[in-house]
Amino acid sequence: MRCPFCGKLNNRVIDSRLSRTEMEIRRRRECQECSRRFTTFETVEDLPVMIVKKDGRREEFIRGKILAGIKKACEKRAISMIQIEDLVDNIERELRDLNYKEIHSSVVGEKIMHHLHRIDDVAYVRFASVYREFSSVDDFIDALKKLGTSSQQIESIDEQSFSDKREEVEGTPYQESLSEQQLNLDAEFINEQ
Repeated sequence: MRCPFCGKLNNRVIDSRLSRTEMEIRRRRECQECSRRFTTFETVEDLPVMIVKKDGRREEFIRGKILAGIKKACEKRAISMIQIEDLVDNIERELRDLNYKEIHSSVVGEKIMHHLHRIDDVAYVRFASVYREFSSVDDFIDALKKLGTSSQQIESIDEQSFSDKREEVEGTPYQESLSEQQLNLDAEFINEQ
């Protein structure tokens, strides 16, 4: 290993440790020429896993994409980055343990949803809404029913009740008073100019 400071090859390993995931070894080295220390990581070279997309395209598995999607789903939830990293590590390990050169994207999506369901229902529904391309309130209601939410709450929420509530709110004095307040603020602004 070449020293990043002086470029010489003469160095020795001072300390070796397994990483948190036990998938790589962290080595602390000291250069025998300039006495500076540096860290290297040793990992097993994995064969690339290809993900087959819905449209038939193939792209190499990228851990960062899964991490970004899960982080987005877990945004503003009480889920630590350590939990998210562990979740991504588990999913990646499961995919690699399949020992397939190609894995359909639906397998990846279902594994993510399975793991999210175990740690946080809101993150699960958020991810599912994008992954399964929810297009209506009914899709959300179906997902909530599958989570085991009480059927009385779910059945009372349907598109009709949403539209009824929307109609009730649109003609209320509250909404009118907001409009009046906005007009008053606009008039005050104009008078100040």
